[in-house]
Amino acid sequence: MERLWGLFQRAQQLSPRSSQTVYQRVEGPRKGHLEEEEEDGEEGAETLAHFCPMELRGPEPLGSRPRQPNLIPWAAAGRRAAPYLVLTALLIFTGAFLLGYVAFRGSCQACGDSVLVVSEDVNYEPDLDFHQGRLYWSDLQAMFLQFLGEGRLEDTIRQTSLRERVAGSAGMAALTQDIRAALSRQKLDHVWTDTHYVGLQFPDPAHPNTLHWVDEAGKVGEQLPLEDPDVYCPYSAIGNVTGELVYAHYGRPEDLQDLRARGVDPVGRLLLVRVGVISFAQKDPPKPSLSSQQAVYGHVHLGTGDPYTPGFPSFNQTQFPPVASSGLPSIPAQPISADIASRLLRKLKGPVAPQEWQGSLLGSPYHLGPGPRLRLVVNNHRTSTPINNIFGCIEGRSEPDHYVVIGAQRDAWGPGAAKSAVGTAILLELVRTFSSMVSNGFRPRRSLLFISWDGGDFGSVGSTEWLEGYLSVLHLKAVVYVSLDNAVLGDDKFHAKTSPLLTSLIESVLKQVDSPNHSGQTLYEQVVFTNPSWDAEVIRPLPMDSSAYSFTAFVGVPAVEFSFMEDDQAYPFLHTKEDTYENLHKVLQGRLPAVAQAVAQLAGQLLIRLSHDRLLPLDFGRYGDVVLRHIGNLNEFSGDLKARGLTLQWVYSARGDYIRAAEKLRQEIYSSEERDERLTRMYNVRIMRVEFYFLSQYVSPADSPFRHIFMGRGDHTLGALLDHLRLLRSNSSGTPGATSSTGFQESRFRRQLALLTWTLQGAANALSGDVWNIDNNF
Repeated sequence: MERLWGLFQRAQQLSPRSSQTVYQRVEGPRKGHLEEEEEDGEEGAETLAHFCPMELRGPEPLGSRPRQPNLIPWAAAGRRAAPYLVLTALLIFTGAFLLGYVAFRGSCQACGDSVLVVSEDVNYEPDLDFHQGRLYWSDLQAMFLQFLGEGRLEDTIRQTSLRERVAGSAGMAALTQDIRAALSRQKLDHVWTDTHYVGLQFPDPAHPNTLHWVDEAGKVGEQLPLEDPDVYCPYSAIGNVTGELVYAHYGRPEDLQDLRARGVDPVGRLLLVRVGVISFAQKDPPKPSLSSQQAVYGHVHLGTGDPYTPGFPSFNQTQFPPVASSGLPSIPAQPISADIASRLLRKLKGPVAPQEWQGSLLGSPYHLGPGPRLRLVVNNHRTSTPINNIFGCIEGRSEPDHYVVIGAQRDAWGPGAAKSAVGTAILLELVRTFSSMVSNGFRPRRSLLFISWDGGDFGSVGSTEWLEGYLSVLHLKAVVYVSLDNAVLGDDKFHAKTSPLLTSLIESVLKQVDSPNHSGQTLYEQVVFTNPSWDAEVIRPLPMDSSAYSFTAFVGVPAVEFSFMEDDQAYPFLHTKEDTYENLHKVLQGRLPAVAQAVAQLAGQLLIRLSHDRLLPLDFGRYGDVVLRHIGNLNEFSGDLKARGLTLQWVYSARGDYIRAAEKLRQEIYSSEERDERLTRMYNVRIMRVEFYFLSQYVSPADSPFRHIFMGRGDHTLGALLDHLRLLRSNSSGTPGATSSTGFQESRFRRQLALLTWTLQGAANALSGDVWNIDNNF
């Protein structure tokens, strides 16, 4: 401090006389004020003085009125007081700054430009409301719940379920116009649609699908009635097949293997399989309360999107060579009702089916077969059909080029109350709610993108085609995708099918939402009451038949799909013509509005956090736990591999590098200056691309579209590696280096290990940041 005082004194001594400042008492109306005046200088405009009640005035020109002799004492006093005033102000400023900084650093690191996450109870300090002042988290939450409560979710669900909306139909075209008009009436920055021309498969009314008995001589006999000619399996192979009937449980690979083990070969036979457990393409018992004359609809494409333009967007202006997805089946498929299934099961002979394969259609045990011969004819036809996705956007304030995306399927094969009417109603309600919030001062940091998808019943066609069209940029732009499909299928249990990156955020938001059927409890309290391990109760992997799956497994964007479900049984009417508003209301015993409102609250508060937090609330360290859990499965085979001179050490090293990179990034964020926008954006970019880092860069998106090593499909995935390792225990030759096509293959294992290891290592490298911080030495 003495040195600082010395500098002030030295500056005063060396200062030229011509620039010294004097302060003059102001007479007249301004009596009692001091007027600042330089002894020499140019005439200038007045400037505001910093020390009231003094005012600054320039020198008077030559020849003006003479100076008053009593100015000198005031000038001397001003010169003597100036250093003290400056020093005092400097000390006060420094002390206040240090106090403020220490207090500010106590806040959480997940801060928003307008949102500071301080604790679970005092989460945010959001953006300025230009009409009412500053908005805090409690204000934002209250505003969101207030505007959400003004909606009429139940009426929208009912009205939507009454409208015809099969993809490509006239009814769907009318609904598309109505929803776009509804979005245009809201306070959105952009509203638009995009159109794709996709190959969809429909029944041929002139040549309906048929099923006949065939006698021993090969003569076609009695026709078995297929009660509803509109019920079919889109993307089934076309043609006719004849063969003996075999019961194959759910039609899973393990079921077919079990059949063979029991002496029943499924090859060349017609398989009778149950609905459930896996999708139609991957092939429950008759659904409770479902009419025995009602068949269940479902596509059989093992994939998503337009199967006739795999890996490419189906825009009208693009030309594609004749190609088809490898996920298209090579055999015909047709859904039948429980009544027809009962008639077929009664004809089966052969071994009795295992106990877990038994159902409730017969009063006697099911048999495996083979049984009598049948002839199935499938005449579905492919049609080039325009489908339309509808978009609405609220632009972000600080990161408008980063999008938080929320979407819902709009189309339905039948009434589709649970399938798509609920999701569409919640989407429209969230658009209206956030639009009202914008009108009242809310402006998110990142953009909010609301999307109504078309073609969902054919395998998430609309969403996948959009992803294919923007594949090269979406992983750079999209932060998270939230799906509203299948959101209300009951009210007893809550599931979140999601990427690990969102698990911690979901836990936090569950603590903010009231349970729709347990008064006085939050959703989190409802969950932990059943199972203290909340994530074991709630978190599920993303299924392929969800639109969220392609966002994560194909594009590398973390995604989540919420579902309320019944505890003891599946919703019985999904994918049938009985999926009506009345039946959904009956299953939920009148609680449909409350459950739909809970989903809207959950999704809305998730959107606020993702779009408004200064630092993205994605738990990038969570994947270290995922890898560790899978490594536990790999360790089971370490002895078998060691006997062959092989090792899994590379995977262990890559996992360690990822854990260290995640912890290093966390420490960097913690020790950084929160208000540094450049650093914040750099950290957010690294965080939002973590999911993309787990897409294998060593396989082609056209050949293996689902490149995610944990959630994808193909030889590059961890699941495929584990399946291959299990062959070590069943390899008949038991010889190192065996090359049997059905047994363990060392060359294939080495390739799988390399693909997995370097994808995981690449994720660690990317999370580390700059190349000079990376060490790839194992």
